Amino acid sequence: MIGSLSRNQLDAIRGALVAVLPSRSPADVVLKFYFRDHRQLGARDRALVADTVYTVLRHRRVLEAVTPSASPRELALASLVRFQGYGVGPLEPVLKAEEHTWLVALKARDLDQLPFAVRADLPDWVVERLRTRFSDTEILALARSLASPAPLDLRVNTLQAPRDAVLARLEADGIEAAPTRYSPLGVRLKEKIALNRHPMFLAGAVEVQDEGSQLLGLLVEPRRTDMVVDFCAGAGGKTLQLGAAMNSQGRLYAFDVSDKRLANLTPRLRRSGLSNVHPQRIEGENDAKVKRLRGKIDRVLVDAPCTGLGTLRRNPDLKSRQSEQSLAELNAKQFAILEAGASLLKAGGRLVYGTCSLLAEENETIVERFLAAHPDFSLLPVGEVLGRQGIVIPGCDRYLALSPVKHDTDGFFAAVLQRGA
Repeated sequence: MIGSLSRNQLDAIRGALVAVLPSRSPADVVLKFYFRDHRQLGARDRALVADTVYTVLRHRRVLEAVTPSASPRELALASLVRFQGYGVGPLEPVLKAEEHTWLVALKARDLDQLPFAVRADLPDWVVERLRTRFSDTEILALARSLASPAPLDLRVNTLQAPRDAVLARLEADGIEAAPTRYSPLGVRLKEKIALNRHPMFLAGAVEVQDEGSQLLGLLVEPRRTDMVVDFCAGAGGKTLQLGAAMNSQGRLYAFDVSDKRLANLTPRLRRSGLSNVHPQRIEGENDAKVKRLRGKIDRVLVDAPCTGLGTLRRNPDLKSRQSEQSLAELNAKQFAILEAGASLLKAGGRLVYGTCSLLAEENETIVERFLAAHPDFSLLPVGEVLGRQGIVIPGCDRYLALSPVKHDTDGFFAAVLQRGA
């Protein structure tokens, strides 16, 4: 059992929840600004605040259902008692009389009596869609996995060091790590550490990248002399992976609509040692920079904007920030970007379409609609593409369909599309 809690700590947690819960911006961004404005908080207090905020976000529906008014203070106390190991007794000095009563009752309450979607702690519209593909038992297992913190995975930059050397260096530094289960480029750390000052990170030998994301990049299989486009590059994790796979040869365009995201790629690119990456901001899928490359590209990666529901282990606030309306808007954008990316390919070229979503509407439905409209494209079975690289993933034959409960990765989907010769 964990010890006591000070009134200042509870006030800090409450204040952070007041800022985060409206879900107007990503939780990590809001917390960053909250800590900037509350510099008096020490490292231990910041860790407690962040842990409690993310625990509340992971179990928000349950906590709102079992607290009297679901105020930020009540949600914090309920999270501490029900999910973070605090006893009611040690909290007594900071409790109001009525809070003691309902916290004792909450400690003993059977949460299995709550409605199914509340127990799963997923929005009703998400549960409704998952039920078309999974049993309730499978949905609960998936939901519980999504409510667990994600591990810290690294991708080895093979231009700088082999994976064995990275593992040996981590072991020498007292950092427990192991090879990832499926990705030949991955390393999983036993505990999360501040990696940004480690010499291997500073030298560009490793980058933080979930194993699922690495597998998505491996489907592209770029050759050294190829022209490649990473259509939605973001901060460039998969861009850097593709550049290394090309041995820093050929030409690799990193497109994104966000200056800020591409700016985040700059220091990572510098560390990587790659010289074949060309970041370019575009206005959208119909930008002139895109149009001029039509029919000239060998490989395209479309890591499409999506609901991100496969990343709830890292971003539990997405449950509150996405809706059926945003899903419909994303579906239109996903199809438009897929068509634009496909137009870049030469005859015989390959496109990998991926999302970090668990919903068929963002995944198989988009791909099947595209194939129906473009008979010159065909589907390459993911199992064959990965099998050539010595990778076998259970349940991933036709499509890549990664799940935190089955594969212990973020939830990723991918399809490999080939343009006819």
